[in-house]
Amino acid sequence: MGDHWLVEARAAFEGEFERENGNGPYKGVVGKDIDYLQVDYIVNPYVTVTAGRFLTPFGIYNERLYPIWIRELHEVPLIFPLGTGSSDGAMLRGGFTINPKANLNYAAYFSTNSSVNKFESDRLAGGRVGFFFPGPRIEVGGSFQKELQEDRTNAFGFHFAWQPMRVPLNLRSEYARSHDGSGYWVEGAYRFNQVSFWRPAMRRTEFVARMQQFFLGEETDSSELSEYGLPHGNVRQPDFGLNFYVRDGLKASASYGRWLGTRNWNVWTMGIAYRFALPLGPTGAR
Repeated sequence: MGDHWLVEARAAFEGEFERENGNGPYKGVVGKDIDYLQVDYIVNPYVTVTAGRFLTPFGIYNERLYPIWIRELHEVPLIFPLGTGSSDGAMLRGGFTINPKANLNYAAYFSTNSSVNKFESDRLAGGRVGFFFPGPRIEVGGSFQKELQEDRTNAFGFHFAWQPMRVPLNLRSEYARSHDGSGYWVEGAYRFNQVSFWRPAMRRTEFVARMQQFFLGEETDSSELSEYGLPHGNVRQPDFGLNFYVRDGLKASASYGRWLGTRNWNVWTMGIAYRFALPLGPTGAR
């Protein structure tokens, strides 16, 4: 709206259905969430002020990779719930050039405690800073979060991303630690652009591999683990997948993972993601 104001929102509907007693009818519930509903004021090229419900800027997965048409694997990392989610409050964010070889991006936020349905959040304060080096196309950064209620615990994390110039590869990783646990994930996605055989089809195909681990915290409440969707023990999980980009906004995906914890099992995932965009008002440029 104009040159300085922006309104953003995203809602999610997700259902999980299981058979009763292994052979009965499928039953389950459909969850509805408001991920963010925010107003942004772009002060200048270096500062944007946000108010409302926003994605907590802890690490990079929550803000940059979570949408299903962007993420390389359907399953989110095991450590995803650590420090992430949505917050209700205010945020400052932006970026600027330090010198011709480095850029800095930042986000700082405060979240209030809320129990309003679909707008639940904790009282938190924190921030994230990242350094991007355009030459090698590398970003490194860190996140910090302070809980301002109950146990007043701290959480911190680190992230790394690299897109080499000569190879169609995306390499990303994160590490996070809080009182609930700690862990990491490392993920690489290779697009077969440089393969000579079956070139039209291979250019649309991408191979993905991820290794991840989660380590349970020493003083973790099992009910809290269930609330945030965290594993109830130490877990390792390698994942492998293929993505086929039919056209812009449409991709088919399949992946296999092996959950290695107190009990071991296979994780198979298949899906199709379709992204569409519709204008909400008059379009055009001036």
